[in-house]
Amino acid sequence: MHAKTIVLRKIKEYQTIIIHGHTRPDGDCYGSQFGLKDIISNSFPEKNVYVVGEKSDYVDFIGQIDVVKNEVYQDALSIVVDTATESRISDRRYRLAKEVIKIDHHIPSEDSFYADYYWVDVDKPSCSQMIAEFYNTYKKQLKLTYQGALAMYTGMVTDTGGFRYRGVNRKTHEIAGMLLEFGVEVEHVDYLLSIVSMEQIKLKGYILSHFETTKNGFIYFVLTKEIIKQFNLKLEAAAASVSYLAGIEGYPVWALFVESDDEIRIRLRSNGPEIESIARKYGGGGHDQAAGARVENFAEIKNFVQDVDDHIKKYRDQNEVKK
Repeated sequence: MHAKTIVLRKIKEYQTIIIHGHTRPDGDCYGSQFGLKDIISNSFPEKNVYVVGEKSDYVDFIGQIDVVKNEVYQDALSIVVDTATESRISDRRYRLAKEVIKIDHHIPSEDSFYADYYWVDVDKPSCSQMIAEFYNTYKKQLKLTYQGALAMYTGMVTDTGGFRYRGVNRKTHEIAGMLLEFGVEVEHVDYLLSIVSMEQIKLKGYILSHFETTKNGFIYFVLTKEIIKQFNLKLEAAAASVSYLAGIEGYPVWALFVESDDEIRIRLRSNGPEIESIARKYGGGGHDQAAGARVENFAEIKNFVQDVDDHIKKYRDQNEVKK
């Protein structure tokens, strides 16, 4: 039995369904959560469906997080979307549910097996595409509205870099086109995602004036708490600045180190060598071209930078041999 079939069967089986995402949610996390909620709520209006977890100011136009009491989890189904590892699940109460389903598109690791049922497809460029395909497969049994289509389209756009990243294919565009049929306007989504504050513009200038590089092609910036405070930005908005270092000739890998109260999180990107293996070494993971990791202090950043630089050199040497 296909994993999608099991997901539908379990949704039909439970009266209460609670949808979780990951910590520091992004567009794909929200898109998956609220897209799935829209499908379930409109297909089975008698069911109680909730989205829980952390709030995202960046994509809050997609939907608002629900407040759920502990007792609601009794005899409920938890569905965790877009979350590779157990440690990144937002709202640990998912374990209070009777059963747990994981729907994800990240490469599994040792911390990835936390559910009773799994639908994982690492070939999909976004989890939102998986949810949209779920609807499309069973559309004779399911219903979807504009708001759900908006959520999933936004998730697809944000996690694929506007349909530019590896993994995007004909199917991706077909599913995106299907969502547009619900009234989603491409220019409206682009407008909502493109709005930046004056503080973000000033930070961009600062980053482009103070980034650091390595000899083999790694470009990065360390975003300290002091800098975030200086530009009066929330952590979420500041962390999105990794895109400012993208596409610079001669630097196939770039990263943003973001200091928080208890750790330094790393947003790692590439348009050349795979980087998921490096991220996994530092307690993270993700995809070949986009991944996240973490270090505990500034001293560890030096080791991370050296590892990435060595990784790029190996990649360059291998490609030179192939020529």
